[in-house]
Amino acid sequence: MNSSPAPVASALPAPRAGSPCRLAAGPAELDAHFAVRRRVFVDAQGLFGGDDRDERDELAETLHAVADVAGEIVGAVRLYPLDAGALWKGDRLAVLPQARVHRVGSLLVEFAVRTAGELGGGRMVAQIQPRNVRFFEQLGWVTDGPPAPYCGITHQPMTIALRAPDR
Repeated sequence: MNSSPAPVASALPAPRAGSPCRLAAGPAELDAHFAVRRRVFVDAQGLFGGDDRDERDELAETLHAVADVAGEIVGAVRLYPLDAGALWKGDRLAVLPQARVHRVGSLLVEFAVRTAGELGGGRMVAQIQPRNVRFFEQLGWVTDGPPAPYCGITHQPMTIALRAPDR
């Protein structure tokens, strides 16, 4: 697969000062994004055989975010609009085990939510593994229907309202 999809908008939100999270910049960071996902979803969890990449990763509107701690990409999440940009989906949140003490997961989720809101989104949805539901609830997400199979295991649909950027 091509490792350099184009961003969804010409004026993407700038990274926040002091945050380790940003959109992947260039092929090397995109490759690192995919490597983190592979280590978590393929190697550690066995959810996918060989690779978790799919056609969604090739679409121009798909954004790939990374978290950098001490110069190493240790976390990843992708986000994309599902309709005319009002509804967004966040998925493939992955954080390497050694980085979990740095709150990388919550910072990536907050980054994805903020980014989708700044791009005009009104709501974001995600499929959450049951063991992570409480984590998402603490970040303001709510359940959105009954648990259902997703990628071969039960996931809980969740949603969060997005805020327009502060002016």
